[in-house]
Amino acid sequence: MPLSLSTPHRPSDQAKRLLVWMAPVLLLLGLVPLQQQRLATLQDDTAGDQSFVQQEQATAATLALAQEMPTFGFDNLVSGWFFLRFLQYFGDDEARTATGYSLSPDFFKIIIPNDPYYRLYYIFLSGSTSNFAAQPQESVALIDQGLESFTPAFPEDGFYIWRYRAVDELLYLGDAEAAQKSYRIAADWARQSAHPDAPYIAENSQRTADFLARNPLSKQAQVNAWASVLGNAFDDATRQRAIDRINALGGSVFISEAGEISIQFPPDD
Repeated sequence: MPLSLSTPHRPSDQAKRLLVWMAPVLLLLGLVPLQQQRLATLQDDTAGDQSFVQQEQATAATLALAQEMPTFGFDNLVSGWFFLRFLQYFGDDEARTATGYSLSPDFFKIIIPNDPYYRLYYIFLSGSTSNFAAQPQESVALIDQGLESFTPAFPEDGFYIWRYRAVDELLYLGDAEAAQKSYRIAADWARQSAHPDAPYIAENSQRTADFLARNPLSKQAQVNAWASVLGNAFDDATRQRAIDRINALGGSVFISEAGEISIQFPPDD
């Protein structure tokens, strides 16, 4: 954002403009000491689990502060920055073994409100918060918060977000009735979308909603939900868990040499 030089005799106004422009940058720079602390922790082989606990506490404090701070119009910048921080947090296997993934939803309490339209965020939200942090109620609440900014036609791939909500409801909350509603809305929105995936998603979502309407414990509906988890998984453990669950429900997973996944559903139930 360029600074106006039209009033050179009013430096106080320029200072205010500069402060507004620099506020998000200062927020990000304020996180540098935390990053330096983390690097020092990783370099100290004698730190042990206590260092990871302290790191977790510092990260929690940073996230709590960031949730209260204004973005001054730099919503996407703040969202993208904290998503990068989340990836760093999530990918630190050693630290997560010591402290778990409980802060996952706290990252998305910053990410989703500042950029609700980016679909990739919801994949990581559901995977990390429902699957790893075991907090599906938080995942659904944050998905709902993002959906408040959507319409059936915008963004074009908004129907996917209802499917992610349905998966959390069916597999992690065990609420088949809520999942049926979410799949039905996903189908309705897909019918109103120009997205190239929309026709397939409309048919698939409607079929899954119908399965759940006839039988809330439908194996076909559960296999379809686990297939969604498999398709969106970003770690081997989740992929294997999805494959194991599909097999246990009577389905089969086939992976071609090219990496393409196909699923044989169990008999109609």
